[in-house]
Amino acid sequence: MTSLVRTETVSITSGDLAIPAYLAEPSRPGTFGGVVVIQEVFGVNSHIREVAERLAGAGYVAIAPHIYHRQAPGFEVGYTEADLDQGRQYKLGTRADELLSDVAGAIAHLYTKPNVSRAGVGCIGFCFGGHVAYLAATLPEVKATASFYGAGLTTTTPGGGDPTLSRTPEIGGMLYGFFGSEDPLISLEEVDQIETALTEHGVPHKIFRYVGANHGFFCDQRYSYHAEAAKDAWEKVLELFKTVLPAGI
Repeated sequence: MTSLVRTETVSITSGDLAIPAYLAEPSRPGTFGGVVVIQEVFGVNSHIREVAERLAGAGYVAIAPHIYHRQAPGFEVGYTEADLDQGRQYKLGTRADELLSDVAGAIAHLYTKPNVSRAGVGCIGFCFGGHVAYLAATLPEVKATASFYGAGLTTTTPGGGDPTLSRTPEIGGMLYGFFGSEDPLISLEEVDQIETALTEHGVPHKIFRYVGANHGFFCDQRYSYHAEAAKDAWEKVLELFKTVLPAGI
């Protein structure tokens, strides 16, 4: 973080629950596009905070809600196998309606800020957050979604029910999807199914497949970090938000 970016932990409202969220915004005056950042299974940890700060540095107000707050307030871990197992257990305790409520609460908080445009927001999510971001793309305020390697889109939805992919017709904005060819959690056939659904339902989209990249390739704290893919993907994210959001870089 630099002096160009201001950060704080804020409280948002999801239903009747108060949830903490990490907020990063440009320190300069202006009106900026808002972006909701959705965590991996590891919580709102240093990587997710860094993503929010990078977005703020690029000219957006970014907010990362703690979507595990109902089960584990303040949950934040690293990338060991034990951390992964714990994070996956909490993932199993989430529900689509609650996650949508959390994202809606984050958007509502953004809209209370005088430096945020109210003409729509972006959403970006990684790992489980990539799945949640696809789900959140169905909210009417979300105009641009960057979904990174969200596993289970074609087969599951948080809490049970029809797969999240079945909600593709509800997506009203543009969606970019980012996947690695070596991801053991998402087959290339599943990526094709996602692209087909987006095409069939007329959702503006781009799907990026990175040869040699594994699950979690964007996170430079994970063994699977792929610098070339991460650099290109970030450029594509900024392209998406600059094109679609009402304010930005």
